[in-house]
Amino acid sequence: MKNPMKVRAVLFDLDGTLADTAPDLAAAVNLMRLQRNLEPVPLAKLRIYASGGARGLLDGGFDITPEHDEFESMRAEFLGNYAAAICEHTRLFDGITELLNSINQQSLPWGIVTNKPSRFTQALLPLLDLQQARCVVSGDTTPHFKPHPASLLEAARQLQVLPQECCYLGDDLRDIQAAQAAGMVSIGVTWGYCGKTEPNGWKADLLLDQPGELLKFI
Repeated sequence: MKNPMKVRAVLFDLDGTLADTAPDLAAAVNLMRLQRNLEPVPLAKLRIYASGGARGLLDGGFDITPEHDEFESMRAEFLGNYAAAICEHTRLFDGITELLNSINQQSLPWGIVTNKPSRFTQALLPLLDLQQARCVVSGDTTPHFKPHPASLLEAARQLQVLPQECCYLGDDLRDIQAAQAAGMVSIGVTWGYCGKTEPNGWKADLLLDQPGELLKFI
């Protein structure tokens, strides 16, 4: 993209895009392993699962999927652990505060669209000083998770802008797929977790290596 994007709103994924939540997510898994007399999994190995929520972290920590007989009980245990220590080590990524300040100075509304359940989203945002978000759409706000576009379309509705007037930043292929399905400008960020796929293969409209790079395009 050689010319600035004509957007009227900026939307962000939360885990792996605005905030590095992986340390606390990994700690919730490793507490489960400790209680089962298992060695902890290094954070470096669990980071790629962090954008996948409970499903991803249980896959990374125990190699189980939702089809497993104990998945639901282990999911509840994981979520309980996470709720009890949701922001011990979680921090905004370097450059995010400055980026949001610049967006505010341009009087552009911005919001958050995440697959994270609302009880965790709402608990975390004030601890990270993200209350200025003009809209917050969580994983249970609509009946569908990303990559379905419903949550992004709901954010556009709340902001009273057309979907094509929004850009959406995310660190996972599902974020790009959701943005494309919603008709938004899709922006991949490489500073996040990125899952098991290579960002260059996401076919995003734009890839960013640092938060501040967005300012060249809005």
